[in-house]
Amino acid sequence: MSPQPLISVRDVQASSRWYHNMLGLSCGHGGPEYEQLLADGRMVMQLHAWDVHEHPHLGSADGQGRGNGVALWFQTEHFDQALARIRAQTGHANHVLEGPMVNPLARHREIWLRDPDGYVVVVAGAYGDLVPALPFG
Repeated sequence: MSPQPLISVRDVQASSRWYHNMLGLSCGHGGPEYEQLLADGRMVMQLHAWDVHEHPHLGSADGQGRGNGVALWFQTEHFDQALARIRAQTGHANHVLEGPMVNPLARHREIWLRDPDGYVVVVAGAYGDLVPALPFG
């Protein structure tokens, strides 16, 4: 079993581009209503437009906060490349919540982001990845 979280977003295609640019994920489905995002050919998450189909358990676009208490967590063996990709995005500072930093308890580096719909997204290095993180600027 492997998780494949589905999040509801205002603009599936814009969110897909954000995840592609910031995390290097690729499109697995495409379209304005639904998207599958892939890493190395394997689906790692799904995007679904608010109110496109009747899915009452997804909540509504007018609801409070996004994923309160939930972080979309991505581990990578290539943290330096992920960080370079994030730094290369224009307006990246608007998306960075914290980091990059070393998390001594998890023994890895991580950076915390906010996606265009308000979800918290974390990109973390592999366990034991304790190379000192440089300032983000």
